[in-house]
Amino acid sequence: MATLCTLILPKFPQSRGISTTRAVLTRDSKMKVPYELKQGQSRLFHKLPSGLNMEVLYQRGSDPDEEQRRSTKNPPLVFVHGSFHAAWCWAEHWLPFFSQNGYDCYALSLLGQGESDSPAAAVAGTLETHAGDIADFIHKEIKLPPVLLGHSFGGLIVQYYIANIRREAVKGSDSEKKSLFPNLSGAVLVCSVPPSGNSGLVWRYLFSKPLAAFKVTRSLAAKAFQTSLPLCKETFFSAGMEDQLVARYQQLMTESSRMPLFDLRKLNASLPVPRLEDPAFKVLVVGAKDDFIVDMEGLNETGRFYGVPTVCIEGVAHDIMIDCSWIKGAQPILSWLNSLNKAGTQI
Repeated sequence: MATLCTLILPKFPQSRGISTTRAVLTRDSKMKVPYELKQGQSRLFHKLPSGLNMEVLYQRGSDPDEEQRRSTKNPPLVFVHGSFHAAWCWAEHWLPFFSQNGYDCYALSLLGQGESDSPAAAVAGTLETHAGDIADFIHKEIKLPPVLLGHSFGGLIVQYYIANIRREAVKGSDSEKKSLFPNLSGAVLVCSVPPSGNSGLVWRYLFSKPLAAFKVTRSLAAKAFQTSLPLCKETFFSAGMEDQLVARYQQLMTESSRMPLFDLRKLNASLPVPRLEDPAFKVLVVGAKDDFIVDMEGLNETGRFYGVPTVCIEGVAHDIMIDCSWIKGAQPILSWLNSLNKAGTQI
């Protein structure tokens, strides 16, 4: 636990298979519109080998009854956001929901996002460095193999991570050391950028939906979603979302990303991600029917890549975890997690 900043050291109740000392760092907010945590949530900072601090929002899972405690051990959940977001997007609804159902939850802010430190570079990192930061956190702070959940470009980072769990084993002089990427119990890809990246999505929009292609490019590449409420709503949320709520999230998204997650040209040149080395590894692929960014072909590509059926949620948009119908996406994931746990699937 030496990697966590230690200005204030609260004592948390014993958590199932998770380190018990946590640090809450009191410091100036990096976001001009700071996110206020909900009851039961804590803001922690994990110190990376680079010396930079990564924001972690934590919510402990509710204790199951005694009989359930003896028979099950829910894996911790580690959430990874995408572009223009940070850990707060999970803390709004999904951290309370999954913690109430017995899962310890950790939402990370990647470097250069949210309240995390920024590297001295033009972009926040690469697939390799972002996945490495997540691996460092899991290795040092979590004891049980967690389930990794990634949204949008965060889903692509998760794909890189799971492809390299065994590929990154380091050979020592006497024996093979543990993988640089700690083992997981499974992975959930939520409205994820497909394994080949977003170039296919862009070209499909250009030929089949030129107006949509223009809007997506203007909204994301030119960051027009930050100043246009209607465009922000169309890009990320359902039509039924209240404008007042969209405006609140628009402010948070504008403040969340101080630098791009990737250099997209270099990123696309490095894709597709490698295939899984372990065919038994459990992956859930979830999409949204009203997703304005990742189309159905992108969702199906991800499902085909991992050889699993996709789950497409009706009545929700790209930001499924903070959409007005967020529960529609959370419930099938919870069912999958519970079935994973009953099967005792931990690698």
